[in-house]
Amino acid sequence: MFVILAFLFEIKMTKNLRPIMLVGTGSDVGKSILVTGICRILKQKGYTPAPFKAQNMSLNSFVTKDGLEIGRAQAVQAEAAGISCTTEMNPVLLKPSGANKSQVILHGKPIGDQTARSYFLGNNKQELFKEVKKAFTKLQAQYSPIVLEGAGSISELNLKHRDIVNMRMAQYANAAVYLVADIDRGGVFASVYGSIALLDEDERKLIKGIIINKFRGDISLFEEGKKMIEDLTNVPVLGVIPFAKDIYIEEEDSLALDTKNKAITTGKINIAVVLLPFISNFTDFNRLEKDERVHLFYTRSKEDLKKADIIIIPGSKNTIADMQFLRNAELAQEILNAYEQKKKVIGICGGFQMLGQSISDPHHVENDIHTIPGLGIIPAHTTMAAEKTTSQCNFTFKAYEETCTGYEIHMGITSFEHQQKLNTINNTPEGYMDEHCWGTYIHGIFDNSIVIDDLLKNFSIENTSETFDYKKYKEENYDKLAAHLVSNLDMDYIIAQMQSSL
Repeated sequence: MFVILAFLFEIKMTKNLRPIMLVGTGSDVGKSILVTGICRILKQKGYTPAPFKAQNMSLNSFVTKDGLEIGRAQAVQAEAAGISCTTEMNPVLLKPSGANKSQVILHGKPIGDQTARSYFLGNNKQELFKEVKKAFTKLQAQYSPIVLEGAGSISELNLKHRDIVNMRMAQYANAAVYLVADIDRGGVFASVYGSIALLDEDERKLIKGIIINKFRGDISLFEEGKKMIEDLTNVPVLGVIPFAKDIYIEEEDSLALDTKNKAITTGKINIAVVLLPFISNFTDFNRLEKDERVHLFYTRSKEDLKKADIIIIPGSKNTIADMQFLRNAELAQEILNAYEQKKKVIGICGGFQMLGQSISDPHHVENDIHTIPGLGIIPAHTTMAAEKTTSQCNFTFKAYEETCTGYEIHMGITSFEHQQKLNTINNTPEGYMDEHCWGTYIHGIFDNSIVIDDLLKNFSIENTSETFDYKKYKEENYDKLAAHLVSNLDMDYIIAQMQSSL
């Protein structure tokens, strides 16, 4: 009997289940986090879910095991699902690199830069949609169900016929679609009703439920509102999700950094991350921010930099433009002053390039400017290259023997007049260091406790806590998010739709 039950259970979990798709009434309604939570719930229930977003626009990216680039949000969602991320989960990634211009990454590799007009109004979307469908089909052959994520609003009428990420993708996948609305921003009735009313009839048939997100206060007070939405739309409201401040999931949008700008906290080591206009991969500092000894903040203020104990120049999608910003905002001089005062100055990726003597872009990979002086702190020169370096890496930091992990995403090649190596990768020196400064191309370097302890070792603040296990912390928060959704969302309904006929 046990063998028969196990066989039936295996059939249930491996058959091709109907995809789930979360779409929004607008941007920043919480789709990414809800997809993360649902992936975790389905994993807990024994399914094999995988996330999918046809097209993402973000400066936060990640490198897959095979050295290809995808949006960081899909990497986080894959982590919550307990699987390795692949480019099939995010076949098209747009990385803004200038005014109305983005680098287009297809299947993990850059295929060139395009203006917003040429990308959204050009004819290439048809070809990209073919590639997106290929990626989805390949992913669906490996995992079930696929949990898709839309982008922005589903009812942008002027762009709908070129859409490759919202309802056209839902129709191709025959997904059970759930509309997410953010009640915290107001106008929830109009946004939900209008979003559904503006859909074509065949699109409306795919909408199986509504999720009201980011509710503050007593949910029972919204019971009448919930019924009104159901009466207006003839679609069930499957949950009202309370706003949860105590659940940590990595942010995708750099807009959230503006809230992390409290400059100085007494009794802690104040670390300033320069808020560059083209800041990328700010998730590099999430683990560092969690250290009890540290107060980390993002700033464009000269006064804040003067008060900081450590200054970090982060990654950039347009290093030359951000180097110009440092000078124009008079931040470059403050960074040099800090270095002369023997404060620690750190550069990551683009920030590492800015620490050098010069940055050149002869092929106009990122900028029309040919060469610009760097900060001149380290004896290095960077030349932008047409080929992007993307790889996961194991390395040793300074003279420590412990193996650390990270990843590289950059288009620059840096040469040194003389090199005092920071890291070693496969017996090859990487980065640069002196007594008060270091720089590296390695993203995720601060996810390694040994690096943080070394950075903070000369400060008088005692480390009273045990070594912070960031991976364990993230796993605990995926479980907390899953429990939060299970308590407030009709997952039985969602799973029933998932198990319905394709």
